[in-house]
Order: sequence, then C-alpha cells, then structure tokens
Amino acid sequence: MKILPIILAVATLAAGDVNAQYSASKEAQYLAIVKAVADFKIDDEEHLRKMEKLRENEKFNRDLYSMVQKLDNSRRKDSTNRKVLQILENAGKQLQDLLEN
Repeated sequence: MKILPIILAVATLAAGDVNAQYSASKEAQYLAIVKAVADFKIDDEEHLRKMEKLRENEKFNRDLYSMVQKLDNSRRKDSTNRKVLQILENAGKQLQDLLEN
C-alpha cells in the first residue's frame, strides 16, 4: 500500500506532461495553419500583383525587416514575442474553426 501514493504521483505527473505536449502540439498546429493559409492567399491571383509590388518596395522591406528584428525566437518570455505568438495562435484557431465547418 505504500507504493500506491507513488504510483498516483507518477500518473499525475505523466498526465501533466501529456497535457503540456498536447498544448504545445496545438500551438504548433495553429502556427502551421496560419502559415499555410497565408502562403495560399499570397499566391491568390487577386493578391499576386500586390505582393509583387510590395516585394519591390524598398521602404516597405526596410520597415518589415525592422519590425521582424524586434522578434527573437530564443526569448519566448519577452512580452512582444509572447503577444505575437498569442495573436498568431488565436488567428490559427479561428482559421481552423472557420475552415473545418
């Protein structure tokens, strides 16, 4: 009977790991959905010409580069990085909900 609390503790910790893995998997899934949908819409004939103009726009590219430099994948706890990830994950969840129905 002394082993029962140990087994329960291990089972509880394992369940926490599974939940954390599931959550991380959903976050990755949402990011993948955002990327796939954005890539698809960028190649949309309606947007293709506009995207080409943006790619040639030096000011836009400088500004975009400057914005992206504020992000850092190695510092996930940074508030800007956290907010950006939350926005992307929420967008991914909304896209998934919309496109699955």
